[in-house]
This record gives sequence, structure tokens and C-alpha cells, in this order.
Amino acid sequence: MVRSNNVILKGTLKKHYSYFYTTRIRKNQQTRNYRFVFVFPLFEVFPSSCRSFLPSFPTMVKDTRDPTENPKKMFIGIIWNSTPDLKLLLSSLLFLCSLITLFQFFPSHLSFSVQDLRHCAALPPPSSTSPPPPPLQTQHINHHDVVLNNSVIKRNFNTYGTAAYNFILMSAYRGGLNTFAVIGLSSKPLHVFSKPTYICQWLPNNATGKINITVAGNKILPDWGYGRVYTVVVINCTFPFPVGHDGSGGKLLLHASTSGGGDTNFNLTDTIVALNETSQSLNLLQFTEPPRYDYLYCGSSLYGNLSPQRVREWVAYHVKMFGEKSHFVIHDAGGIHPEVMEVLRPWMEKGYVTVENIREQERFDGYYHNQFLIVNDCLHRYRFMAKWMFFFDVDEFIFVPKKSTIKTVMDSLSKYTQFTIEQRTMSNKLCYLDDHAGKIYRKWGIEKLVYRDSVKGIRRDRKYAVQPRNVFATGVHMSENVLGKTTHDTEGKIMYYHYHGTISERREPCRQLVNTTQMKVGGTPYVVDKTMREVAGAVKRFELRMIGSVLIRTKQ
Repeated sequence: MVRSNNVILKGTLKKHYSYFYTTRIRKNQQTRNYRFVFVFPLFEVFPSSCRSFLPSFPTMVKDTRDPTENPKKMFIGIIWNSTPDLKLLLSSLLFLCSLITLFQFFPSHLSFSVQDLRHCAALPPPSSTSPPPPPLQTQHINHHDVVLNNSVIKRNFNTYGTAAYNFILMSAYRGGLNTFAVIGLSSKPLHVFSKPTYICQWLPNNATGKINITVAGNKILPDWGYGRVYTVVVINCTFPFPVGHDGSGGKLLLHASTSGGGDTNFNLTDTIVALNETSQSLNLLQFTEPPRYDYLYCGSSLYGNLSPQRVREWVAYHVKMFGEKSHFVIHDAGGIHPEVMEVLRPWMEKGYVTVENIREQERFDGYYHNQFLIVNDCLHRYRFMAKWMFFFDVDEFIFVPKKSTIKTVMDSLSKYTQFTIEQRTMSNKLCYLDDHAGKIYRKWGIEKLVYRDSVKGIRRDRKYAVQPRNVFATGVHMSENVLGKTTHDTEGKIMYYHYHGTISERREPCRQLVNTTQMKVGGTPYVVDKTMREVAGAVKRFELRMIGSVLIRTKQ
């Protein structure tokens, strides 16, 4: 074996090492010696383990080539006249040593070891789980136009996909020993132009044989036709006798049938597990015990970039108004951003507020962020937890006259299942300037927005309250599905001040500062009404006493 060091390569001095392998091959009655040359650059970083391979070959000897031989013939012989075994051996050796040399220049965090190579060469362990099955392919049969015997062309129609779901379940609640309510969405055209049906079935957990406890579901559409792609459906399931009252548990199944709606060739029925009662989970006392709260607020879907300061005012005011035995359910449809949550958190920790994330409902195109769906879920979810349930918005403030309290007003209306509340519409732009102009911006919205719309003889939207145990379904402005009497004669007893749109603006509400007691804007007369302004100071002190000064720097 001959090793050379410094040689000229393409006119540049390169330090490298060469190994010459000599073999004797007989060809055309002549015996010739061929030398194989391997060049390894940067030998100083070449692993010693790889260097040890080369000297181990017993045939590595000095070059015995005849110096008179043509170098070109020698080179060709190197390439073409080697035996296949020798070619394979040398090629593998060259590849392995080159690969190991290359690894030396990888960054440290990408370095490899012999064990790494072993791991690479090792076969992967057998998988303990089988691969997922391929998705099911629905076979679609196309129907082509055909020519009938009477030469008439019969046209055919091919159907693909589904425009809307038959039923979207949100919730189901027990309303008594033998009655349930199922709340969800369904295709609006299906209900407007067809007659879908619902069958309720109870499956006891302890059933020993085939038991068929079924009853026709009573469908209620509470959204007054406001639905879009989807409409709200409340299904009342009332069985002729108590079911699951022994605490053994069971399942409430809802069989929702299209009854040929959408395609008269099919009557599609979807079976839905609406409610699953586990053993001993039923609390029978909830139907007879006094409710936990005197007053519970069911809020509509909150969305958009809400003003933290307006929410702060609203919560503090109504907690003070309704008292210790009150609770507020806030539904987040995207409007409870971090700054609003910071306003709600102190009241949540005090046990006055519950926030429910309902953003998933945005998938389904219903009216006003599925407002009717949300209030019906709230009605049935909390119906046994409250004596009275209020429905109004977070830019509206309930008010009772000074000589009354919320308790005396509600006691006077206790013979009614439902009563509505008159509206007092306030300007959301005009502010009363009776202080220094620099101080007006420090006041709460209910302190400075004091101009009331004084137009008479027009119908204004009303909000309402119900005794929820006697209500089957509800709406936004009132319920049409109650057991008992409804009254609208509440003028002078209870009212609400409406600051339309102020909750959804993250800026100072005052657009115009005026110091007159009455004026007209755009043909609408306004008069000063300081009712809410006069109670603002007490609300501020109440907030400070209840939760401290954590919200003192709340922004608009």
C-alpha cells in the first residue's frame, strides 16, 4: 500500500491522503496489474474507525504496475475490469467512509453517533394499532333522461348533499316526573313548507325486556318566524305516567322525522339521544323545594366589541337592584373579550354571575346569533332555580319608583305568570351639561345620558318577566306559551330605560353637550329625565363596598 500526502489537484495544493489497491487480472492472454485509487480529503478529521478498514485488507500492497504501461489504459481498467464482487465491496466502503466523514461537519445539535446509525438501520417496531379504516364512500347512482314508449322524454333529477340539518340538539331538561323539554334548531323551510314530526321515547336503564314507552312530541316554534336557514324548535315530551322517577336512570330518545319534507320519496328519521340520566342522578326535591333565587336574569347572545364600562355599570346597577338572592346568566357569542371578562370576574367570584360560552352556535345561521335558541335553553336550564325570570338586554336598565322596591312590585304581580315592562327610550348621544365640561367625561353613562324620547302615542318594544315553572317556551319580547295569565298593565309600577347601541361602542357616548331641558333632534323631541342619574351615586358606592376598587380604571 502506498500513501501520498500533498499532491496538486486542479492547480491547487490540497492536503489529502490516497490509498492504492493493486490487483492482478488476466485478459487476452496477458496479465496486468491495476491500481485502484481512493482519495480522502481532510484526513485529519477522518474517523479512526473508518481508517482501520483499509489496512485490514491483505491484498493491499505496493504498486507493482509496469511503469511503461499506458496510464489511460490503467484508468479504464480500474473502471471496467474490476470483478463485480470487488466493485460492490469498494463502492460500499467508499460510501460508508464518505458518509461518516460528512457527519463530522454537522452542527452539534444535529450530530450522529454509531447508536444513531444502528437505530436508523433497525426495523421499526410493529404498530400496536391498526391503521384507521378508509372513509366510507357513498355510492351515488345517477339517473339519466329516458325516452318513454310514447316518445315522451322523461327528465330525471340527481340529488347531492344536504342543505340543512334535520335537527341540531342544544339541550334537553326534565320538567317534572313525566315531562321533558328538548331544545334545538331545525331547517326552517322544512317547518314552513312541510310537517316534520317528533316521537319521544323513554328507555329505562333497568329494563328487562322490550319496553316501548313512546309519546308524540309537541312541537313549539317560538321565534315568531324570524328564523333564517334554521328555526328554533322546542319539543315538549309529556308521558302519561312518571318515568325514571325511581332513580334507576334512563335515556330520552327523540325520533325526528322529515315526513317527506324536502324529498317526498323519503321519510327520513333521525334518532337522537336527547337526555341520558344516570342512576341516582335525579333530584326529585328540585320540583317541590323553594327556588334558590328570587330573580334570575337570562341574557341574550352577546357579540361584538362590547364596552367594558357600560357592562360595569349595568352589572353593578342590577345586582344592587335585585339584591342578594339574584343571579345573572351571561351568554358569550363573541362579545365577552378579555376586558369585559375583567369586569365580570369580581361578580362571578361573588356568585352573582355565570358566563356561558355559546360561540359554537355561530356555525348555524339563525336569527340574531340564535337569540331565541339561547333564551329557551336558559328558561329550561334554570326554571326550577328561580321564582322570577327576567328577559331584557344589557343596554337596558330596570327601574321601579322610589316608593317601591323590586320585591313589592313583584309581589303585587304574583298572580300572573307573565308581565311585560314598558320602555323609556333614552338618547344615546345627547348629554346634559350642568357641570364643568371637563368633568362630564368622568361620569358614568347613566349619569350624563339624561335626554328621554318624549314622543307619545307610539308602540315601543317591551321586555318581560315570567314565573318559569309555568312556561313551556319563550321569546325575546314575551312568551306565547305560558300556563296562566299575562298582564301588560304595569305602567308606573316597573319600567326600563333603554340606551340603544351604547353597549357596542368603545368610546365616549356624548356627541353633543346641551344645557337645555328640552330640545328636538331630527324631528324627535327630547326632555331631561334625571331618574337614572340620581341613583348612580348609590350604585357606585355599592360597587365599591361589594368588590372594592378593582374596576375603578375600567375603560370605555
